Amino acid sequence: MTFDIRTVVDDVLDRTVVLGYGRTGYALRSRGWTPLPPQALRGRTALVTGANSGIGKAIATGLAELGAAVTLVVRDESRGAEAAAEIAASGSGPRPAVERCDISDLADVHRFATDFAERNERVDVLMHNAGVLPATRTESPQGHEICLATHVLGPLLLTERLAPVMAGGRVILVSSGGMYTQPLPTEDFEYKTGEYRGATAYARTKRMQVALLPTLSDRYAAEGISVHGMHPGWVDTPGVATSLPRFRTLTRPLLRTPAEGADTAIWLAATEVPSGRFWHDRRARPEHYLRRTRESDADRERLWRYCAAVAGLPER
Repeated sequence: MTFDIRTVVDDVLDRTVVLGYGRTGYALRSRGWTPLPPQALRGRTALVTGANSGIGKAIATGLAELGAAVTLVVRDESRGAEAAAEIAASGSGPRPAVERCDISDLADVHRFATDFAERNERVDVLMHNAGVLPATRTESPQGHEICLATHVLGPLLLTERLAPVMAGGRVILVSSGGMYTQPLPTEDFEYKTGEYRGATAYARTKRMQVALLPTLSDRYAAEGISVHGMHPGWVDTPGVATSLPRFRTLTRPLLRTPAEGADTAIWLAATEVPSGRFWHDRRARPEHYLRRTRESDADRERLWRYCAAVAGLPER
């Protein structure tokens, strides 16, 4: 048995949370990383949802730097255009395209995906980054809790509709370390009971993303589409400043930059790794640290059946 002190330190960082998820963990781990080859994604196409700012914008910038033709998928086209101009001005690559789509609205996702697939021969990277953290319980146009609609239902439908032009491509779900605190809410996926907390809704639906990784990996394996999940750690973004001001005040010295948080998502887009796993700082991580959060195969199947049914995904 080989003793690797780096692995031991890495595990300790992860379990301390504060050190592992903050800039300290990134600084220590990144020292041993091999830089991605220049133009590693040249000739590839990439879609990034929620790319107006923060981690999404940093991911789009990083993909463009590696040579990908990037499309920003956003709700607000004017903000998307501003982000695209800033990415181009930074010298990261050609100006990204901008497409409007509200990921929480299943009808809009269907419209966008159908139109995009008709106009484009292929998609190599589909980055599901769009996120919300509401102050009060809010529903999507189809009547689904907004975090569920944005983080789970919309991404499932978008992936399914783009799968015909994604053979050999990669799907990456930007999750959150907050999901470690939550089990699957198998009796209440829509968060209709109990006192509603936006942070809990966010973490619950991020748990759902990770729980669905094996199912999605199996579903698209025949097309050569790999599916990956990751969490960026604690990142200083406009969303955190708006939705979690107290958390930001307390942890600001520890928070990563958006580029640091985006690193593993970009790395997954450019690196061959096994499908269906969960990553943080370029290493596969456990999906659970607490016994109370562990779900059964039956729990995952129940989640999949519910989401597939309401999102209108066909059975295979």
